[in-house]
Amino acid sequence: MTADPGARTAPPHPTQARVPARDAAPVPPRARSRAARTLDALEHVVGGLGTGLLALMSLLALALTALLCVVGVGFLLAPGVLRAVRAVADRERTRLSHTGAPVAGPGPLPDGLRAQLTDPDVHRELAWTLLHGTVGVLLGLVAMTLPFSAVRDVTVPLWWRVFPEQVASTDLMYVPVTSWPTAFLAFLLGVGWLVLAVVVLPPLSRLQSWPGRALLAPPPGADLALRVAQLTATRAGALDAHVAELRRIERSLHDGTQNRLVAVTVLLGAARRAVARDPARAEELLERAHSAAEEALAELRSVARHILPPVLTDRSLADALTGLASSSLVPCALRVDLPVRCAASVEATAYFVVAEALTNAARHARATAVTVDVGMVAGRLRVAVTDDGAGGADETAGSGLAGIRRRAEAHDGTMLLTSPPGGPTTLEVTLPCGS
Repeated sequence: MTADPGARTAPPHPTQARVPARDAAPVPPRARSRAARTLDALEHVVGGLGTGLLALMSLLALALTALLCVVGVGFLLAPGVLRAVRAVADRERTRLSHTGAPVAGPGPLPDGLRAQLTDPDVHRELAWTLLHGTVGVLLGLVAMTLPFSAVRDVTVPLWWRVFPEQVASTDLMYVPVTSWPTAFLAFLLGVGWLVLAVVVLPPLSRLQSWPGRALLAPPPGADLALRVAQLTATRAGALDAHVAELRRIERSLHDGTQNRLVAVTVLLGAARRAVARDPARAEELLERAHSAAEEALAELRSVARHILPPVLTDRSLADALTGLASSSLVPCALRVDLPVRCAASVEATAYFVVAEALTNAARHARATAVTVDVGMVAGRLRVAVTDDGAGGADETAGSGLAGIRRRAEAHDGTMLLTSPPGGPTTLEVTLPCGS
């Protein structure tokens, strides 16, 4: 449908930048987020099933080693089995760190079997192996069965005539599909499986991850040392980010503004010398000097805006992000729900995160649409930027993501990047609102 060129349109809401209209109706954000959460939960549960199977193998090895200890051979095998348990536990720590708060591992195993068997970290890892190798595997199998059953039963009307009754039957009641009414019944059961998967998979994922987060995390006594190490690292990152920002400002002033001011000085000197002998030439030089001075002033304003946008101080973060979204090279949908103002440094970091993410979406991701969602979650400022680009974003590839992480961690915040090949890419940053 073409819009009437003479029709007037209502201005956009100050906290929402409009996305250009498309031919197809967009998927509602709530349905899209629910589907994304379900797929993420399925991916996490499948990953947990992998570590669960490794834990089950370790559990069987532990049982066999315990039996062999009766004849003395098990004491020789125990150190190797405990190292295998530590390797599987470290793999689970890595998996959990990719899907939420980082789970730090303990130090190396102590020397000697007696010291290993009395180590509290080893005790927690053995308890996790027992839970994850049994309950975790069971939850993973249940989670994988739900989408499989949904796809199987929903598609029964397409293939029930091709296969015998033993194959074409519903999973729940084992009713042979021999007619269109029974095929429709199988289809309805498939829809029920699908709804159950959407409802059950996220809590199943959290339940499967709970033993790892409860037992594989460092003990409370180690929190202080880890916290000191983390603060040391984030302080170094903040200093690096500060130095990089100063270098950027210096480069902008030196390569742009300073050169234009030098040009203004040269032009004014030439105009001064030409006033007496060639007034027309002097007028031309003064005009060029005036243009160069205006360009230098514009560049100074641009540098000042990138240091701290004045609209953040004069108005709000929502207004500043609206300006970013409206000037974005990629159509951007902006949703901001902030009941309170955060600290100025936090709002400046959030502004930087969105600006850098929009730049990456335009330059590297080749995206056609970006969604920016800003709100408060559990007293923290949450910024989520999602684009439909090519995906495969790499923090080490020099795309500015490392700078985003340093700025977020400098505020004791977190950054989570999800960017599978083919997209979509989601960058989520949380910041404490008051610091």
